[in-house]
Amino acid sequence: MVRPVRPQFILFGSSIVQLSFSNGGWGAILADVYARKADILLRGYYGWNSRRALEVLDRLFPKDDSNQPSLIITYFGGNDSMGPHPSGLGPHVPLPEFIDNMRKIAIHLKSLSDSTRLIFLTCPPVDEERVNKNTSQYFSHLVRTNELCQTYSEACIKLCRELDIKVVDLFTAFQRRDNWETDCFTDGVHLSAEGSKIVVTEILKVLKEAEWNPSLHWKSMPTEFSDDSPYDLVAADGETTLNPSEWTFHRAIQWD
Repeated sequence: MVRPVRPQFILFGSSIVQLSFSNGGWGAILADVYARKADILLRGYYGWNSRRALEVLDRLFPKDDSNQPSLIITYFGGNDSMGPHPSGLGPHVPLPEFIDNMRKIAIHLKSLSDSTRLIFLTCPPVDEERVNKNTSQYFSHLVRTNELCQTYSEACIKLCRELDIKVVDLFTAFQRRDNWETDCFTDGVHLSAEGSKIVVTEILKVLKEAEWNPSLHWKSMPTEFSDDSPYDLVAADGETTLNPSEWTFHRAIQWD
């Protein structure tokens, strides 16, 4: 293990998590925002639903681990909410079971330690027109509708309120943006850079407003090895140095 050990933020979920370091993704943005503050670890699994998550939960998040994560951001629901296939195969999970699965996931993650914080992400909407056009010879027709996404999103929000878990309502957040159908997705389902910016904005808002001790908002967390050094860049006066530890001018967006 590389030391010193930083706080660990785990991104846990399906393809929207697995792909979060692609295409200007939200995981990559968080890794930049939290550089020298926390390690962003990816545990994303393309195509997974809440059933498969439960199958590996104890292995991914063992309760006896001495180094528990400070934050777990969890996303499932996009695949669960797909319409059922006549064969009974596929990722669809009926709504009552989805709620029960997410409850079990939440209870397990909350039990890891008193200092492990949780944020759940709900289903974002989809660009139905593009999804319906995206046919493939490799799999059967995908039933993805915003009516289903909304139903599963609202169920996730209700559960999180019941369990006192922070939740990001992506279904609503995306639709506040003009042209979200065309701008926020690469294929009607998975996120473009613009879609990922919305996810980051909403996550950072939760982290800033949460009354957690210690705070997990990036501006409140210490920066690793941030002491002044004579080896830093020399200032214009030729006599002092400039400490770059907190510089953020390289970012196209100055995140709050």
